[in-house]
Amino acid sequence: MSFQAYLDTIEDKTGLTPRQLVDLAAQKGFGPSTKAGEIVAWLAADHGLGRGHAMALVHVITKGPVISDRHVNSGGTHSDPSDTLWLDGKATNPHR
Repeated sequence: MSFQAYLDTIEDKTGLTPRQLVDLAAQKGFGPSTKAGEIVAWLAADHGLGRGHAMALVHVITKGPVISDRHVNSGGTHSDPSDTLWLDGKATNPHR
């Protein structure tokens, strides 16, 4: 599953776009220095996300939407079309 696919599934599960979840995280005071476990616990308790999906959001919350280009257009299972994740909802993603 690509990084973007994780974010799209999170949107399906929660009804919130990744950007909305990032904004909620910021309102809770979560940011670059927040430990992953704190964010994972919040996402599980408030949004029912498992660890794998939560860790995808941990990356976005703590490091932003840019990912390593290692899997960009690699053709593999984890291939993403861009090194920048789309946070504004899968329906408006120009890479779909």
